[in-house]
Amino acid sequence: MPLFPTLPETPHLSDVFRAFPEQVRPLLAYHDALLRGESPLSVAERELIAAYVSGLNACGFCFSAHKLYARAFGIDEAVIDALVADLETAPVNAKLKPILRYVAKLKDLPPRLTDGDAKAVYDAGWSERALYDAVQVAALFHFMNRIIEGTGVSFDYAANPPSEADMEMRKTRSYADFGKVIGIE
Repeated sequence: MPLFPTLPETPHLSDVFRAFPEQVRPLLAYHDALLRGESPLSVAERELIAAYVSGLNACGFCFSAHKLYARAFGIDEAVIDALVADLETAPVNAKLKPILRYVAKLKDLPPRLTDGDAKAVYDAGWSERALYDAVQVAALFHFMNRIIEGTGVSFDYAANPPSEADMEMRKTRSYADFGKVIGIE
């Protein structure tokens, strides 16, 4: 039996959103503003952070979904797998590693973040805005990972890979568009 008996046996996030639509529109608008709006971090980098945080949280649904989004924006999925396995040896741009260290520490030890953690990000050439955007992406996906896990979402993208047309659509479809597709206007 699913955690929420009114949801399907293997629920997708869309099932949760349709069952409880009241706060979905502003949540998707925030996704759009944060993940698709102006930022010193590229869309690909923000999706990589979303996937990385979700992988660290062991949220299979968000990890798989945002690996696909990162792939749509040019990130090799193997890079994200390598990040989750070992950030230090992962084949990712060295400039991005201080931000990834920061969001990893934010996951487990937020009170232990130091000026040195932020300084490493700035020394790598990032602005305060870039760090703030990374913190917001991490926070959003800690939040979303708990919604996914707490409601029992178990859709498996590995067993249900998207079509090439769906992968192309990921480049242009907003999160609000996803809401419209599932009937939340």
